[in-house]
Amino acid sequence: MQEHSKMKTLRLGALGLAFAMAPMVAWAQAAIRSISASQSAGAEVVRIELTQPLSAVPGGFTVQTPPRIAIDLPGVTSDLPRPSVEINQGNVRSANVAQAGERTRLVLNLKQPANYTAQLEGNALLLVLENTGAVAATTAAASPAGGGTVHFAPSVNTSVQALRGVDFRRGAEGAGRVVVDLPSTQVGVDIRQQGQNLVVEFLKTNLPDNLRRRLDVTDFGTPVQMVSTTQVGDLVRMVVEPRGNWEHSAYQTDTQFVLEVRPQKEDPNRLVQGPTFQGEKLSLNFQNIEVRALLQVIADFTNFNVVTSDSVTGNVTLRLRDVPWDQALEIILQAKGLGYRKAGNVLWIAPKDEIAAKEKMELEAQAQIAQLEPLRTQSFQLNYAKATDVVRSLVGTGGGANASPGGASGAGGMRILTPRGSVIAEPRTNQLFITDVASKLEEVQQLISKIDIPVRQVMIEARIVEADDSFGRQLGVKLGATDLRGLRGGVPGWGVGGSNRIGIGGNYLGIGEQTLQAQVTSGSYIPNSYFVNMPAQAIDTVNPATLALSLFSSAANRFLNLEISALEADGKGRVVSSPRVITADQVTALIEQGTELPYQNATSSGATSVEFRKASLKLEVKPQITPEGGIILDVDVNKDTPGILTPGGYAIDTKHVKTQVLVENGGTVVIGGIFTMSEREDVNKVPLLGDIPVLGYLFKQRGKSTSKTELLVFLTPRIVSERGGVR
Repeated sequence: MQEHSKMKTLRLGALGLAFAMAPMVAWAQAAIRSISASQSAGAEVVRIELTQPLSAVPGGFTVQTPPRIAIDLPGVTSDLPRPSVEINQGNVRSANVAQAGERTRLVLNLKQPANYTAQLEGNALLLVLENTGAVAATTAAASPAGGGTVHFAPSVNTSVQALRGVDFRRGAEGAGRVVVDLPSTQVGVDIRQQGQNLVVEFLKTNLPDNLRRRLDVTDFGTPVQMVSTTQVGDLVRMVVEPRGNWEHSAYQTDTQFVLEVRPQKEDPNRLVQGPTFQGEKLSLNFQNIEVRALLQVIADFTNFNVVTSDSVTGNVTLRLRDVPWDQALEIILQAKGLGYRKAGNVLWIAPKDEIAAKEKMELEAQAQIAQLEPLRTQSFQLNYAKATDVVRSLVGTGGGANASPGGASGAGGMRILTPRGSVIAEPRTNQLFITDVASKLEEVQQLISKIDIPVRQVMIEARIVEADDSFGRQLGVKLGATDLRGLRGGVPGWGVGGSNRIGIGGNYLGIGEQTLQAQVTSGSYIPNSYFVNMPAQAIDTVNPATLALSLFSSAANRFLNLEISALEADGKGRVVSSPRVITADQVTALIEQGTELPYQNATSSGATSVEFRKASLKLEVKPQITPEGGIILDVDVNKDTPGILTPGGYAIDTKHVKTQVLVENGGTVVIGGIFTMSEREDVNKVPLLGDIPVLGYLFKQRGKSTSKTELLVFLTPRIVSERGGVR
């Protein structure tokens, strides 16, 4: 294991041989004399003794796995007797030194990942490694569960400076980005997690009045809900309030500081859940470094071969802390408007316009080659799909059985063949003859292999139940009186004083007959003797039962007749229709049964013609089998019956249900119910007399009816297996 670790360390050191930085700063010629380590105030200090003092603190980066710190020393050579120095002090295992030209790379091999700060002390370069507790706090601060403070950037500005701007933007995949424009690259930044919030402090800065606000960014659809910026003493404090599961990272390019909060998405197909960027983490801190040299640092870290376009120029100030290398590369490219194309382990980096122009040239060259490529003809035998249907897929909707070269696709369609390609369908043998370039024929063959497959079938059984429940009650009376004394030789009526008398009858004609004013009609006095004629009504062509009573004198000359009629009817009925149909997946099926009723229709000229109107039971259904084995049904059910007869013909009583439902295989679902209920109560009576208690029933007719109807549609789909059975 130690030999393997040493080999990996030497390989990382050897990567420095390929690192060619452009001249940046004039460095004094110096050499490394010794490397030692010690502990001071709980921190580990690695001391590199040089023959001459350095003019500036050198840059470097850290590696998480395996844990290392790499320092680049331009203009420095090595006077060490060996390239490897064993230290074994605290967290430091050893140090490797690799020299290439006028630059030397120093690699510290650690036991645990650690951050560092570099400072100059005379002829020595001091690397102060944070202790284990600080490292743990830094690592924890990179996740929502952490609570330590990360010193993102040290404060080197001598005076208080004002922030230039605070903005919020939505990044890729729902990430929230807080963008702060710093006055310079010397502003110190501290980041810590406080509860569920992130607190960012900008040291030795002040906040203009127009930036002292609370940003509500809930509508951006990111984990960040609120961003509050306030002035606290000689620093500016920003509180970011995220929600849900999230992770954050921070980076700075030139004077722009970005805090990015990303949602954590779990993919069940991934073995390890985590953020989008999966590269090994590194830390970078460079001031005004050339972009080409910075890209070479990424190449050394990732073992990728980087080819940089000559148009990639300029410098950048970059500060990253524990950022995956693939995200670091994306940040660098975004800062300079660059893009990349990957081929194997080679990255070609150039401005985005240059990449787009090159890809355009390549596509145009491929199009020109396609115009000159020879054509081939190949036949395809179809087993399940129709040749004419596949032709429409190849040339676009609206294509015929034969499509010529260059034919335009149908409206809304997309042509799969090249403009030079053509296809002929042979319906008799169900074959296709396609002429096109070889590459396109391969695509067509793959397409046909996916289209020409047996289609599963579905049997749909429907039960249409129409139930009705009716109740009716009728109660009525007939009341009349007859005086036959006048007709039989006596004196009709009753005396009211002197020779005046009064007679009682059912109507004007009846009293005239009793008093001999009129001749008896129809040979009967009964029809004209009713005082009250309110019999019970028939219910559904059923006549009510009657009971008659008569009160008459001993001489049988005066009669009081009473007839009571009553009827109570209770009816229940159910009509069950059970259409059943079988159809292929995503193919509409129709089954219909009923009657066509004639009616006369007048034309504009005045002539009439006999036409027919359907009153039928119709089931129209289109099934779709889901990947989980369920069935989506587009259902249209009509239940029409002949209604009343009108002068224009029969009316049609219609019940219609149209819907879409998802049903499990073999399950039953009720897709619709039409429930109607009517209640009616009628009272007909003689005024005043009908309101007399008890006796008033002789002078009125009462009727009560209740009707309920309900339509229910039950559907049961079943997938038919390939052997013809239902499963």
